[in-house]
Amino acid sequence: MQTIFHSADSRGYAQHGWLTSHHSFSFASYYDPARMGFGALRVINDDVIAPASGFGTHPHNNMEIITIPLSGALTHEDNMGNREVITTGEVQVMSAGTGVEHAEFNASESKAVTLLQIWILPDTPNVTPRYEQKHCDITVPNTFVEVVGRFGESALGIHQDARLALGHFAAGETLSYLMKTPGHGAYFFVIDGAVTLAETSLGKRDGLGVWETEKVTGKAIRDTFLLAIEVPMK
Repeated sequence: MQTIFHSADSRGYAQHGWLTSHHSFSFASYYDPARMGFGALRVINDDVIAPASGFGTHPHNNMEIITIPLSGALTHEDNMGNREVITTGEVQVMSAGTGVEHAEFNASESKAVTLLQIWILPDTPNVTPRYEQKHCDITVPNTFVEVVGRFGESALGIHQDARLALGHFAAGETLSYLMKTPGHGAYFFVIDGAVTLAETSLGKRDGLGVWETEKVTGKAIRDTFLLAIEVPMK
């Protein structure tokens, strides 16, 4: 088993007034050649967007983009004709493919919105762009619930043999993650709480990449909300 630990306070940081962002991997003005991603996982951005603010229209291509609101509501608009509001408990996926332009902004005039945005490299380039969002029931306690996977295999599909799973684990409970595909690795991101994983202690917003293993086990030290991202390593 191989592991790599990224503490929350080692992430890149950007403050733009209307946006506070922490970058687990190199992004925009934050560049660290040792942190260019984890396998096919390219970006985890931990964003707080001020009320009545947001990202203006901007382009993407050949990237699978997953957005997970943690609090508040986010409005999405794109040149495919979609205009949707994404709220806590929902997950959004967008395949940028041959090219898409979109805007994202806080749907509230008074409350900040917090979210994770995750980018995964596709295994098929230049696909037709698409957008989808769904409410994801992750109320089953002490287990990982898959919310994103390859098309036809999960509630929300992407163009990659990758999976995202979320889980709420009570303090003292053991947990385990079994790789769905041999040779894959998994990147664990603690949304809230504290756990031990692969004999490593993690707190809120810490990340741990694990590979060259079929199974990752651990224990929740406090009530914990945990994200697992399984990806090809090559």
